[in-house]
Amino acid sequence: MSLRWRTPRLLRQGLLAMLGAQLTAVVTLMGADRVRRLLRGRKIPDLPPADPVSHPVGDGSVATTYTYGEILFEDMLAAIEGAQRRILLETYIIKGDEMGRRFKQALIDAADRGVEVYVIFDQFANLVVKRSFLKFPPPINVLVYPIVSSWKVLSPRHIGRDHRKILVVDDRVAYVGGYNIGSTYATEWRDTHLRIEGPAVWDLDNAFVDFWNTHPRRNTPMIEQNPSTGWRPHIRAHRNVPRQLMFPIRGMYLEAIDRAHKSIDITAAYFIPDRDILAALLDAKRRGVRVRIIVPRISNHVVTDWLSRGFYGRLLRAGVEIYRYNDHMVHAKTATIDGEWTTIGTANIDRLSLLGNYEINLEILDQGLAAGMEQVFADDCVKCERLSLEDWMRRPFVARVYEALLKPLALLL
Repeated sequence: MSLRWRTPRLLRQGLLAMLGAQLTAVVTLMGADRVRRLLRGRKIPDLPPADPVSHPVGDGSVATTYTYGEILFEDMLAAIEGAQRRILLETYIIKGDEMGRRFKQALIDAADRGVEVYVIFDQFANLVVKRSFLKFPPPINVLVYPIVSSWKVLSPRHIGRDHRKILVVDDRVAYVGGYNIGSTYATEWRDTHLRIEGPAVWDLDNAFVDFWNTHPRRNTPMIEQNPSTGWRPHIRAHRNVPRQLMFPIRGMYLEAIDRAHKSIDITAAYFIPDRDILAALLDAKRRGVRVRIIVPRISNHVVTDWLSRGFYGRLLRAGVEIYRYNDHMVHAKTATIDGEWTTIGTANIDRLSLLGNYEINLEILDQGLAAGMEQVFADDCVKCERLSLEDWMRRPFVARVYEALLKPLALLL
């Protein structure tokens, strides 16, 4: 057989061998993680409670940061219980556990007393939740973002999930951030959420209404849109809208990193930067900016952890500081730059969030809030182990093999 005919065959065989090796790597990592969880065999200890901290922001709005889920959930439930006119709740996950049942009952009670209640949740993210729990009585309007939103399943307009977490009550108070709804998230996960009061609530209200009205489902009425309260340069909501091919959160990060001249602090549940974001961080470090990143030592997605590891070498060699959060899952999606700029929201630094999912992040220009978030970052660093370049270079050979095999998958996530 001539080389001309053998080459395509060899390429196919090589590709199949690579795919087989990648599949084996994924399966063995997931299996090892499953064994680790079984051997641990004990409940994860609760995080120490942390009180929310409020900051007045520019235009008369007040921003309150939450880093302890149980306190956040109690405040959200209180807002729902005090609602008089309308509740808008959008969540990626709502567990059918004690906390999830409390939220469901609070929504039912609100609807029973005449409050308009609208609920959005992602069908794929809740596949493990009993279908009976996800059924709400008729007074509540429900939009389920489906597993397949279009027959054009490979279109970038329809690949992503609805990963947003928003609660708006009576157009006067709103919540947004990384917390899903569930008992585990209340005490065992380290996350960050933001409560907004004042004119900036309109941005989150409008984000929910736009999503609802552009994803019509049978028997779900359109929601009337409130008039804008004007421009607020101190707080801006950036929304990824795949159906319109709009992904401004990635641009927000790139612009902010490019402006940095002193410090960049990032907390990322899943850190798989694309080429441009990685280059921007490395360039910031070269011009003298202190760059620090907190990631989970072991997250709830072990394959994602290993994909993230593929970037550690370049970052550490450039002088970027990497801190790995111990004992608990850190799920926050935040960044603070130069003690002035902050973002808190739902988007991870990976392709799926920045170029695929429906996401929302608030961009806030306020020194008081930024100082508060820098303190949160400092407190988190105490609970982390800093990864040194020397320790990284001493990792086992088999770990390097896994990183090399899995690296191409970063293009998918």
